[in-house]
Amino acid sequence: MYDVNIPVLIVGAGPVGLSTALFSGRHGIRTMVLEKRDGTSLLPRAPGLQARTLELFRAAGIHDDIRRLEMGDSHPYFEGGIIQVNTFAEIDDAVVLESPSLDGPTVSPERVMGCGQDRYEKVLVEKAREFGADVRFGTRLVEFSQDRDGVTALVEENATGKRFTVRADYLVGADGASSAVRRQLGTERVGRGTVFNALSIYFKAPELEVVLKGRKFILCYANVDNTLMGLSRLHGCDPYLAAPIYHPELGEKPEDFTDERCVEIVRTAAGVPDLGVEIVDKVPWQGAQLVAEQFRTDRVFLAGDAAHLHPPAGGFGANTGIHDAHNLAWKLAAVLHGWAGDELLNTYDAERRAVGSAMAAQAMVRNRIRHGYATDQDRAEMVDDIIITLGYRYASSSITSTTHGPVLSPELELRGEPGTRAPHLWLERDGEIISTIDLFWDSFVLLTDEAGDEWAAAAEQAAARLGVPLRVHRIGQGGELHPKDRDWAEAYGVSAGGAVLVRPDAFVAWRVAGPGGTPATELTDVLARAAGLDPVTTAAG
Repeated sequence: MYDVNIPVLIVGAGPVGLSTALFSGRHGIRTMVLEKRDGTSLLPRAPGLQARTLELFRAAGIHDDIRRLEMGDSHPYFEGGIIQVNTFAEIDDAVVLESPSLDGPTVSPERVMGCGQDRYEKVLVEKAREFGADVRFGTRLVEFSQDRDGVTALVEENATGKRFTVRADYLVGADGASSAVRRQLGTERVGRGTVFNALSIYFKAPELEVVLKGRKFILCYANVDNTLMGLSRLHGCDPYLAAPIYHPELGEKPEDFTDERCVEIVRTAAGVPDLGVEIVDKVPWQGAQLVAEQFRTDRVFLAGDAAHLHPPAGGFGANTGIHDAHNLAWKLAAVLHGWAGDELLNTYDAERRAVGSAMAAQAMVRNRIRHGYATDQDRAEMVDDIIITLGYRYASSSITSTTHGPVLSPELELRGEPGTRAPHLWLERDGEIISTIDLFWDSFVLLTDEAGDEWAAAAEQAAARLGVPLRVHRIGQGGELHPKDRDWAEAYGVSAGGAVLVRPDAFVAWRVAGPGGTPATELTDVLARAAGLDPVTTAAG
């Protein structure tokens, strides 16, 4: 009846769609990815990969493949922060706008990395295919419909016009800001809408590095003649990326930016009238703040820019989308493998929409700061990048907690509280040094110590009763894991005989400070809710 049957159909083969395919494949779920472009990106867009993003690639087993793409050591560029000059030739007089804290050895086993998506997309395609993804470029989604059992899509090959049908259990729309999936769903978006228009100019200028005197920075804004232009080189200097603002309300349009005009824009910003400049490409885009009103509509999900769009200030776009992909992939895999309930899929919307809205708001604050019209309230509402990267908090039916803090707290709070990313600390296991983050991927994990016998026994009983994969790790002198840098119980907010339940995505689902209560009953109930199961129905069965 259908030409192709697949568990998950993904529309869009950018960083988000490819990551969804990669993570799903690592969980043993076959996917098909449709991309209307003929291949991966040719331009070094989205060049900053956050520490949390590298943690996800680490868990997926492609850490080394991604790290090999780094051109030298990009970390000093991040440490250079966001700066502003009159012209690039006046780099000695640069004013620091932001000095974001992005990572650190006490909070993550990973660190930030500069690399354009023209390089890392190729790795994502290769690895997604290794894990069984059917990635088809030059192929577009024509339309789709869904019923209670799945999604039926009509697909067309660009080159031949050939059409075929795909039947999938679920569909993921990762097809960008103008998402065809979102439009067909009729899902509305809320937010400020377009706040500025810009043109990305990719260019080569060998002499510019001399002008910049080797200064390291994430982004440098030139404000000569009150015309703001940002310069980035996180991905390297060949090509550079400049992004001048233009104003449609004044009659300006992308077509007005000829190569000759772009050369003059770069020379003016550089403060070097005869600077040698070669234009490589030009791409118009909009800085906008828009968040979909729902990320799930029955069997269809939105991820990345299709779900939440925000200005690039902060570099949250692709990273937040990859985090969407990871959150959704393990949940889809759990349901498709039969050990989780449909309620778990609802937590994707509950968790990621709140995060997407918070990221969009923070990007807007940074945008106002960088464009020079921030208020005192804006500055008060801005939280550090490390909180946005690693410190966001989930609140959903999968998280058991008596308190729910804000999505983004004023201070970084990774102390093992339910809803937060599990704290990182270094451990020794059989002579090998690993991070606690390395323990989480394909199952729930219960962490306890040598005094946690009751919780360990309860975990085994609960997992068997529910059919949910669960591993137990004992940390301490009597366990198989030995802390190397700090006390694990203190880091996770428990005492002797306490326990912490961590989800496959490294987020804490529940914790108990110490022994007591009725472990078997309590943990069965907690694990059932964490997996989207009805504990009453399950227990009766």
